[in-house]
Amino acid sequence: MPSTPTPGLPGTEGGTSLLRLYRPEEIAEVLGCSAWWVKDRARRRLVPYTRVGRAYRFTAGHLAEIVRLYEERPTRAAQGVAAVAALVSAPTAQAATQPRRALGAPTSRLRARPPRRTQYDAVA
Repeated sequence: MPSTPTPGLPGTEGGTSLLRLYRPEEIAEVLGCSAWWVKDRARRRLVPYTRVGRAYRFTAGHLAEIVRLYEERPTRAAQGVAAVAALVSAPTAQAATQPRRALGAPTSRLRARPPRRTQYDAVA
């Protein structure tokens, strides 16, 4: 039976169908993670969701926004192999030239705690 749009419901203007809501399991399958992760992120309000009763539901727009939220972008564009090699070798060369402790940091020695036996006068 074809669905007829119901007047007054959101998403039904102009003869369009109702908005499709996805369960956390369906979103997890698309994202390649567990349903627990999806529900946990929704519970912590870290991802967009819709609450229907006590159930978390997601729209296609929510899914697209979740993907955008967890998208990783490069911090800067590397130009060729030489730039990548310079980035890889720079931290090791820099670490070899710098002293082990920070400049201006106070030097203090750590003291060990006394053994527990002597602390409570217990005999082994």
